[in-house]
Amino acid sequence: MKSIMVVGTTSHAGKSSLVTALCRLLWRKGWYVTPFKGQNMALNSYVTATGGEIGYAQALQAWSAKTIPRVEMNPILLKPQGNMTSQVIMKGQIAGVTNAKEYYRDYFERGWEAITESLDILGQEFDLVVCEGAGSPAEINLKHRDLTNMRVAKHLNAPTILVADIERGGVFAHIVGTLALLDPDERSLIKGIVINKFRGDKTILDPGIEWLEDYTKIPVLGVIPWFDSALPSEDSLGLLDLPSRKKDYQLKISIIKLPHISNFTDFDPLEAEESVLIEYVQPHQTLGYPDAVIIPGTKTTIADLIVLEKSGMKAQIREYMQSGGTILGICGGFQMLGNEILDPHRLESLEKSCEGLNLLPITTTLKPEKITRQREVAANYPQKGLPVDGYEIHQGYTEIIPHLSKQRKIRYFPLFSDATLGLVDETQSLWGCYLHGIFDNGSWRRAWLNNLRQKRGLSSLPTGISNYRQQREELLDSLADLVETHLNLDPILQINN
Repeated sequence: MKSIMVVGTTSHAGKSSLVTALCRLLWRKGWYVTPFKGQNMALNSYVTATGGEIGYAQALQAWSAKTIPRVEMNPILLKPQGNMTSQVIMKGQIAGVTNAKEYYRDYFERGWEAITESLDILGQEFDLVVCEGAGSPAEINLKHRDLTNMRVAKHLNAPTILVADIERGGVFAHIVGTLALLDPDERSLIKGIVINKFRGDKTILDPGIEWLEDYTKIPVLGVIPWFDSALPSEDSLGLLDLPSRKKDYQLKISIIKLPHISNFTDFDPLEAEESVLIEYVQPHQTLGYPDAVIIPGTKTTIADLIVLEKSGMKAQIREYMQSGGTILGICGGFQMLGNEILDPHRLESLEKSCEGLNLLPITTTLKPEKITRQREVAANYPQKGLPVDGYEIHQGYTEIIPHLSKQRKIRYFPLFSDATLGLVDETQSLWGCYLHGIFDNGSWRRAWLNNLRQKRGLSSLPTGISNYRQQREELLDSLADLVETHLNLDPILQINN
């Protein structure tokens, strides 16, 4: 099958972004293209139309390729969940929980079979597969069991692009060192080098590029400038480092950066709202009194609840609520808002139960079966009848506790036409739902923000707007335009012709 492989000298070198851009560029050239990442480790995930779970980055790459996300694009997804263990998602479904040593012992052969089977399926349906590696292909202690870098490239005999991040410094050493550590048959597949995240005058870099091409005998395909509109990250390491350029914002929303925060891609549409400032707050920091607090999804609800308790953030959240604040919990955050989380199968803890924030009259029971499905429902609040879509990913089953609702003398209402998906109190200050992607729905997002604006005496924003996918398309086109200007793909495409 025709293919291109993208590997990086380091993590965060820009592999995902380059693959995303290539998918859009190749689609423009008339190729029926698909992304592929054999094994991904990430807490941002997406649910396909068939109910399978894949990395969100591969879903984004599929949208960039103008195709539908599917499990074959990411046959293995590892979701870290603490204690040096990860949940293994294989072909979209839970395959088990394991640590690194056991994973390579118990899942290596199964994993490679899943990868090759997925590639065969994609190869039969698409003109070209654009594959992404993970981390570095030159980790000498891991190369013999690396499922997703040069093993894939050799299997496909794929012309491979090596991406290096110049912002980290030492870019030439990273490139030369990586090439030196590759086996000869692996190195022979490297057909081009890309220097990424460049800031400054390229003419100053040109002598280094000439030296690099002469030394390695591999062409530098391009130098990609820094792209300000960053695509979603696969992990949360960069969340606290995001500098805000918004000075004229009108609403401030704080998101609790839980230790095992997941699916923080939910908040990209809020980041795109010019009037909204998003701030991530760590559990040990001071919460203050923002216009709203969001408790996001998490891979380990009980462990993160314990952190909120010990850090004092639990008390801060309750105090904020009592002072008239607005709180929204999504997925694991929704579960945390309740009275109790039960873990009879001890999936997350040695304890069988954990007290929640006691803000919503609900209890959640964790079960081995995971719910993963796309949803289309109608909203009851903040504006009745709004169509809303999104997806569920959770192992918790949540129920309302009627006597708690009566004790609090506050009425609670289903947030959506499916009552199992969410709850809101009569003051519309306390919200909880299982629907990831809720803010992608433009009219619902604006209606919720207008609820906050009303409390501040601000005028309402228009609600008749397109969903976030339109802004996402513009972002993907902007990335592709930038890469097309600074990248010469001809040496790679000539090999595939």
